[in-house]
Amino acid sequence: MLATIIAASGAEESPSVLLPAWPDLIWGTLCFIIIAIAVARTLPRFNTTLDERSRKIQEGLDLADKAKSDQKHAEIEAAQLVEKARREAADIRAQAQAEAKAIVAEARTEAAGEAGKAMDAAQRQIKADKQAAQISLRSEVGLLATSLAEKIVGEHLSDSAAASRSIDRFLDELEQAPSDASAITSSEAIR
Repeated sequence: MLATIIAASGAEESPSVLLPAWPDLIWGTLCFIIIAIAVARTLPRFNTTLDERSRKIQEGLDLADKAKSDQKHAEIEAAQLVEKARREAADIRAQAQAEAKAIVAEARTEAAGEAGKAMDAAQRQIKADKQAAQISLRSEVGLLATSLAEKIVGEHLSDSAAASRSIDRFLDELEQAPSDASAITSSEAIR
């Protein structure tokens, strides 16, 4: 039986490995043409979609590059602004210190002027008090000298002008006496 099958199969033409049977070839070609037409029609849309995606991707990359450069520029600008603010703050501090020194110097000058005025006023007051005390002391010493002279002489001095002259002469002698005494003391110390 096997031999008959082999003999029967040999009677028919055996299909070639390289050349398919005609109905398979027609159906295969027909399917290829239908698929080729379908691909040819959809290929432009596919290419358009791919081109659109490529364009969008490139735009995204360009925007990312621009954002990176903008960020670097912004960082540089921010650093410059910070440095400028630091310089301005240093200038403001220096100006404030200079103004403070000027204010302190002005206050010292005003205080010195006020102190000088107060000293002048105090010296004038002391001088006026000294003169008032000298006048008061002179009049009291004059009265005492007059009463003492009256007791020594034993009469009443009625001439006030003469009494006043004698009192003034007596006081002048008293004022010169301490300077004469110090001159005598210093000349005795030299001997």
